[in-house]
Amino acid sequence: MSVPLGLAVPPFTPHAISVSLPTWRDNVGYEEAEKRVIDAMISGYPRFFIHLSIRKLARLCEQKFGASGESCMLFPSKLIADKCRSFLQGRSLQSGSPVIVRLIHFSICPEDKLNQGPCVNEDATPLSSAPASLHIVLFPEEAFPIAKEFWQHTGMGISSRLAEHCLALLPADSAFVPNGLQNTPRKALNKHYSANKTPSPTETRGPRPEDLSPDHSVYLEERYGRNLPITSAAWAKRALRRRISGVLVRDSPGDCSNGPCAGDQNYVLGPSSRGVKGMSEDDVFLFSTGMGAIWNAHNLSLAVRPPQKSVCLGFTYTDTLKVLEKWGPGCHLLGDGNLDRLETILEEEFQRDPTTPPIIAVFTEFPSNPLLRSADLPRLRSLADKFDFLLVIDETLGNFMNVEVFPYADVVVSSLTKVFSGYSNVMGGSLCLNPQGRHYAELKAHMDANYEDTYFDEDAIYMERNSRDFKPRIEVIDANAEAVCDFLRSKSAAGGAQSPVVKDVFYPKYVTREQYDHCRIKGNPALGIQEGGFGGLFSVTFTSLPVARAFFDTLSCYKGPSLGTNFTLACPYTVLAHYAEMDWAASFGVVETLVRVSVGMEETSSLLASFQNAFDAAETIARQT
Repeated sequence: MSVPLGLAVPPFTPHAISVSLPTWRDNVGYEEAEKRVIDAMISGYPRFFIHLSIRKLARLCEQKFGASGESCMLFPSKLIADKCRSFLQGRSLQSGSPVIVRLIHFSICPEDKLNQGPCVNEDATPLSSAPASLHIVLFPEEAFPIAKEFWQHTGMGISSRLAEHCLALLPADSAFVPNGLQNTPRKALNKHYSANKTPSPTETRGPRPEDLSPDHSVYLEERYGRNLPITSAAWAKRALRRRISGVLVRDSPGDCSNGPCAGDQNYVLGPSSRGVKGMSEDDVFLFSTGMGAIWNAHNLSLAVRPPQKSVCLGFTYTDTLKVLEKWGPGCHLLGDGNLDRLETILEEEFQRDPTTPPIIAVFTEFPSNPLLRSADLPRLRSLADKFDFLLVIDETLGNFMNVEVFPYADVVVSSLTKVFSGYSNVMGGSLCLNPQGRHYAELKAHMDANYEDTYFDEDAIYMERNSRDFKPRIEVIDANAEAVCDFLRSKSAAGGAQSPVVKDVFYPKYVTREQYDHCRIKGNPALGIQEGGFGGLFSVTFTSLPVARAFFDTLSCYKGPSLGTNFTLACPYTVLAHYAEMDWAASFGVVETLVRVSVGMEETSSLLASFQNAFDAAETIARQT
């Protein structure tokens, strides 16, 4: 399970979405931009760490189109590039140093590699020779931290697979190899946005994805199952939308090998299993990341509702709050999820102006990350109907095999990157509309008129392949997580033990259980419906920082950002997500000693043994202090 600092998690995965930060000290060093750590990083979560292939392509674009002192960001469409330009101009103006931003549309053709012939756009062209379209945002290099905010919060930048496709169409240049990139760190507005320096080519720290041959890389990427051919990307996206909308009569891991394919136009469909009538694949919209889905849900609410603030209900994932704060009129943060306080705000705003809805939307997670709290959705729905606001629910952690949130939501968003994919090698997100929602007609009309599909075909192919066994994986992960949480809870002060180690375990089985159970799927063996579990994520807090460090450092599993992976993955969440604001986070219960664990599909006995060993190490430290 031990992966050297800075390498991809899982190992030998060219498009991995996590990175190894194996010790507590490594995580602190990452946040403090410690040279030892930063120099080791060759991978990372894609919205925080810009993939080496994207950096290489950006350098080429800066050389080709940029003026002296300019940097760039790369996007898949003009609309997104325009949004980035507006964000850069607006944020830089607020800081008192307005910047000039330029947009370039770069069409890359197969002929460019040989410098011959015009670019021909043919829909049937195989990906290996299909033209590519890049939208380049150029800006003064000192504005890079602001551009990085846009990249991180929106999740709408190009993917690493798209970058590699573009590079494959361009003439080879030995001056630009991934390990030889010169990426000078820029001083960021916040350490979380820092650009990381790439290791020098002379460093030899073990095998890396870019050291593998193309054939070997493809084999490793597809070792869990064969993909659809790239020409079937439209089928893959249709299969994804059907899978998410719950309209597939049959959906098994064997589909698309030598049998039927869920994306076939003539595939047999039935009523949606998502808990509302009339839902179809046409109510599902795909994005390149989960944050892309959330950002677009916020833009959707801003477009169709009167200009008012939003509400962030509960202590949500950090970038959700940033999106609500930085786009539009702002938001009310109710980090403790207090619905009485929400109702007070609604009443006060309504009294101020009864002619306009008091807010445009409530955004909440079910359950929340990292405290696994679940909101009272029936009460929220009642408030939404009374005060006429949208209810947007992020179901990533609960997932639609465990919970049924659609009857209460206007919009449901999810990060497909997580357990829906499971394999930690591709990003994706979904935005779904409730056809029974009171604002469905205007939401659907706006999405139909304005949605653009920027989900790169090859990424969709991998996501479709990965998600074929989504259902059976969930059952294993849920059972493993419950077993581990029961063990830790029995050792915790909150569970009644006289523990010098564990303070509390945050898991839907123990936290806001009544609210979670209300939306938990009820099993029906006669209909083949399995009972919903409690998910694969939990957080645990400890009695002291030395104890937390000992537990984390001893725990035998992959260590790094992200969640929902088929393998167990842990991180000191508060350190990684809120290092510069730990006192503020602690005021909501997200304390420095919190370790977040995403449980995987390992043998239950080996998982329990690993957590026992970590507990024993922490207990030893507790006795010594």
